[in-house]
Amino acid sequence: MLMKEYRICMPLTVDEYRIGQLYMISKHSCEQSGGGEGVEVVRNEPDTHPKHGPGQLTEKRIYLNSKLPSWAKTFVPRFFYVTEKAWNFYPYTITGPCAYECMCVSFLPRFSIRIETRFENNNGKNNNVFGDKPTPAESVSFLDILSDPIPEKQYKESEDLSIWQSSKTGRGPLEKGWREDAQPIMCSYKRVQCSFEVYGIQGRTEEFIHKNIRDILLVGHRQAVAWLDEWHGMSLEKVREYERELQEKTNSKVKSSQNSTGLPAATRPAFSRSISVTDERSLKKMGVTTTAMSDPSTSLQPHNIRLHSTPE
Repeated sequence: MLMKEYRICMPLTVDEYRIGQLYMISKHSCEQSGGGEGVEVVRNEPDTHPKHGPGQLTEKRIYLNSKLPSWAKTFVPRFFYVTEKAWNFYPYTITGPCAYECMCVSFLPRFSIRIETRFENNNGKNNNVFGDKPTPAESVSFLDILSDPIPEKQYKESEDLSIWQSSKTGRGPLEKGWREDAQPIMCSYKRVQCSFEVYGIQGRTEEFIHKNIRDILLVGHRQAVAWLDEWHGMSLEKVREYERELQEKTNSKVKSSQNSTGLPAATRPAFSRSISVTDERSLKKMGVTTTAMSDPSTSLQPHNIRLHSTPE
């Protein structure tokens, strides 16, 4: 299991970002969906968590096969999705499934991701934001929405914060060292734990997952700031209405693309090939040595590890 804590500062307040987060996730998901892949929203409704009480629960299916490296596709069906559940108790959120709150893949019972998020009005100096124990310094990574590199295909001049300026608030552009004296400023603290317990490829897979999560977080938080003038001043009711409209549009894009490519728009996509990580014989044929594993029928629940598709 590999754990990292990401800290991403933005020139916003925590109260403002409650609206900005919902707007950004909805628009980002819609933009990234198409071609049979993207984010399908299954549920988005008020719900009561057994530990944290009332909040907003979302359940999503994330179709992303083309984003996998070639070596990982050996173990993954041609068409698949990751199930993500997220509870929003703003300013604290958990992304993750079921009672254990983590992303999971049905045919990979030993794969899980858990993300805890807390938002605070500071520049990332709280070393024990989750209140249990400080994250080791070597596991903390500050992400700079101004200067840290993002995938080239994700770059848009309109989202370049070195030239961005908000006409509604007068904020921007950001300059080198902006986190030291910017006002307002908030930090999105994200404790991410991922686990892929398959001997031989565990370390490489967990590092790959973290690299992709890092890119998603950077792009999403940049967009939340760059789109400030689009959502600033919206009420919670108005942004929830926008969220519903975009979710319908996004679901329609995903399903229509699947239909046009011959993919079934059923509750579970058809697999062209499927290899269970508990099938030692199949894995050994591919040169992968497995550790002792329990009966898959008892392993479908992810481990209770402490750790949000979309960015949060």
